[in-house]
Amino acid sequence: MFDWDSLRFFFAFAHEGSLAAAARSLGVEHATVARRIAALETSLNMKLVDRRGRVYQLTEDGMRVAEYAAQMEAASFALLRFADGEEGRIEGEVTLSAPPAYLGTLVARRLGVLRERHPGLQLRLVGAKSTASLARKETDISIMFSRPEEQSVVAKSLGSLRFHAYASKEYLERRDPAAFEFIGYDRSMEDSPQQQWLLERLHGRALGVTSNDLRIQALAAVGHAGIVFLPEFLGKEYGLTQADVDTDTVPLELPLWLAFHEDLRSAAKIRAVLDFLMEGIAQTQGL
Repeated sequence: MFDWDSLRFFFAFAHEGSLAAAARSLGVEHATVARRIAALETSLNMKLVDRRGRVYQLTEDGMRVAEYAAQMEAASFALLRFADGEEGRIEGEVTLSAPPAYLGTLVARRLGVLRERHPGLQLRLVGAKSTASLARKETDISIMFSRPEEQSVVAKSLGSLRFHAYASKEYLERRDPAAFEFIGYDRSMEDSPQQQWLLERLHGRALGVTSNDLRIQALAAVGHAGIVFLPEFLGKEYGLTQADVDTDTVPLELPLWLAFHEDLRSAAKIRAVLDFLMEGIAQTQGL
């Protein structure tokens, strides 16, 4: 009989693609991962990786074992979700991931309501610029800008966020439109739909200020640094004035989706958070 825990280490390597990445994901030294893979090979009497110096590559048998390991991991997460779903009391931790600006303005500011309603509930908020996995239990509930593609996920459309050009009133009054400067994402977010949309409309004009955080961009606009493109709720929050610029002929709209794993459908704590989120969305004028 093989060691189940060694299989977990092997799957981390197969999933991450390298010993170093697997070690980081598991919080151990890479030598520990290598040792566990060797132990699994001995117990299964199979060669799972080709060792070429420090580079490990999966063999054909290794690929097959990784497929079984993925199924076992999925089953373990399903068991955890089943246990959560069977719990009728509204208490314990729920993880919610969403774009940081959305999470801050439309969720965090209303949390007192949820805390008063369900004091035994702890909400873990994760400001995520990339999509967290519901199947791997990286999050319980996710709000995202694209429809989730994972299997067994319940997805609900929340409408869309409309982006417009904003600036401080003082900036607009003292600047000629031909000399407008712009604020946008930095290179770490260059593949985001917002940044791609903006760059296509700048016609070669440079960004004077960049940041990977939309709230910092908004604050830069408050500080008279230029024109920034924000969702309507954020422009209102920072008291910015909508600007009439030639890049804004067709407003950017991003679809907004709420998703959770179907195994959590009956979990009382998940339903409580979903109800809270939907109430907040109904009260938001910017959607």
